Amino acid sequence: MAAPVPEGPQRFIDRHGRTTAVMLGLTRRPLGDLYHLFLKASWGNVIGGAAVAYFAINALFAFAYMATGGVENVRKGSFADSFFFSIETFSTVGYGHFSPLSTGANLIVSVESFVALLATAMITGLMFAKFARPTARVLWSRVAVIAPQDGVLSLMFRMANERGNQVVEARLRLMILRDEVTAEGQKIRRQRDLKLVRSESVVFVLSWTAVHPLGKESPLYGLTKEQMKEQKIEIVASLTGLDETFSQTIHSRHSWTADDVVFGARFLDIFGELPDGRRSIDYTHFHDTNPL
Repeated sequence: MAAPVPEGPQRFIDRHGRTTAVMLGLTRRPLGDLYHLFLKASWGNVIGGAAVAYFAINALFAFAYMATGGVENVRKGSFADSFFFSIETFSTVGYGHFSPLSTGANLIVSVESFVALLATAMITGLMFAKFARPTARVLWSRVAVIAPQDGVLSLMFRMANERGNQVVEARLRLMILRDEVTAEGQKIRRQRDLKLVRSESVVFVLSWTAVHPLGKESPLYGLTKEQMKEQKIEIVASLTGLDETFSQTIHSRHSWTADDVVFGARFLDIFGELPDGRRSIDYTHFHDTNPL
C-alpha cells in the first residue's frame, strides 16, 4: 500500500532555504562528508558528538589498560580507575597517583598520547572553522502581498538584516516553481524568473522591500490565488552578499506558497522617528499587513 500523501502544499524549498526533496538512488558516503556535516550541524550536536567521542575513546583505552594491567595504584579489574587514568593520559594532566609500570601499559600510553595529539589538533581546527564560518541572519517576511505599487499591481515581500554588521553588494534573485505541461504533453516542474524593480543593494543594513510588477510579461500575470494553488506555485527568493566583517560571501533563501500570498494588502510601515530626531525601525510589526 502506498504511503499517504501529506496534506497541504508540498514545498521544494522550505522556509529556511533547505530543499525538501527526497533523494533516491544515490550512494551515500558518510565518512567522506564528515567535514561538510560538521560545519552544517548545530552547535548542540557538535558539542554532544565531541563529548560522546571523547568518553568512548577513553572507555576503549580503559578496557585496554584493564586487559594489560601494570598501572600503579589501579585496583585490579576496576574500570573506574582505568577510565580515570585514561582521562589523565588523554588530557596530559598526570596528577601522579596513577602511572604505567609494565611494558604493555607504556605502549598503550604511547598510542593514546598520539591519538590525543591528533584529536586535539583536529577538534581545534574544526571548531575554529565552524566558529569563523560567516552565516547570514536575514529576516524574511512570513507572507508576500499583492497590491498596487506606483500604479502597477505588484508582488512584494521584505527582508531585514538581523545582524549589526553590513552586507555590501547584496543581490536578490526571485523565481517561481510551478507545474506545467510541455507541447509533447509531458508534465514538468518548471522554473520561471521574476523581474524585480531593484535586484541589487549597495549596502543591506536595515530593511529591503522587494517589488515584482505583475505586468503582462510576468508569469504571475492575471493569476488568482486559486489558480496559483492549482499550478502549485512556489515563490523562491535567494539573497547573496559580501559580509564586510569576514569579507566572504553569505547567502540566504526563503520560499512562499500560494497560501502565504495575501491579495489586496500592504505591509505596515515600520519606519518612525524618535523624539531626538533619529530614525527608528520597529521590527515587532515586520510581518504585519493592512488590507487596502
